[in-house]
Amino acid sequence: MPGSPYTDLDRPPLNARALERALTGPGQLWTRIDLRAETPSTNADVVEAARAGEQEGLVEVAERQTAGRGRLGRVWMSPARAGIAVSVLLRPGMPDEERGWPALPAKAYAWLPLLAGVALAEAVNRLAELPDGVLPELKWPNDLLIGGAKCAGILAEGVPDGGPGGPAVVLGIGLNVTLREDELPASPTGLPATSLRLAGAEVTDRDPLLRATLRGLATWYERWREAGGDAAASGLRGAYLSRCATVGRDVRVLLPGGEHFTGAATGVDESGRLVVRTREGDRTVAAGDVLHVR
Repeated sequence: MPGSPYTDLDRPPLNARALERALTGPGQLWTRIDLRAETPSTNADVVEAARAGEQEGLVEVAERQTAGRGRLGRVWMSPARAGIAVSVLLRPGMPDEERGWPALPAKAYAWLPLLAGVALAEAVNRLAELPDGVLPELKWPNDLLIGGAKCAGILAEGVPDGGPGGPAVVLGIGLNVTLREDELPASPTGLPATSLRLAGAEVTDRDPLLRATLRGLATWYERWREAGGDAAASGLRGAYLSRCATVGRDVRVLLPGGEHFTGAATGVDESGRLVVRTREGDRTVAAGDVLHVR
């Protein structure tokens, strides 16, 4: 029937109760799964939930986004059930006495989008069954690439006025799963887009991909919190560098204020910033568009 989520059998709906049973419960980071048929932006929804006092661990998933948030104020939309659009609420600035986690300083938060990238890349690599030799890679700071094309984006938004629960961070992930060529979003930086299906993945079932991503995200977040936000001690920095396609490449960096420069990306420092070697010396980049120079 028209409007039914089962009209496209290639894109079955997610099951809210099954996700809740699998991902929440005693000892779990995730406290509640909010599955929505449609919303303008999962990140915007979770930001508002944070301001209303929602505790750490909220997960919102949308079958369709009509005005998803991207970096630098960009907006994009996703076809119904063709991808994963998920946002989570974290409060790393609040101590957790039960888990023995200290409050982390705001400067540590820059690792959160990189942490999400590692969790997503591991889930895709383990479950999607990509063609031999094809591996998901991470482009600093927030893109997942497959075959050099963008398959997912990550956005971290700080919520300093995070209600009674204190400051918060909202992490959003948008993964293209079964998008067809004519459904792919245009990239403002010219980076081509792809989806798992177009990249040759054998597995495009969103349910196990979403579960694995959220479990991996929880695992890395817990390790990072237990290490007091130390990305090296938690293993996060090493895991990120092992999957980063930017380090070791010549890059062109476009800064938010309009400045741009070129150089060789040589590493990621202890604060999650990209280190770029230029003719004038090393520069660190905390935010900006990074283009790989071929």
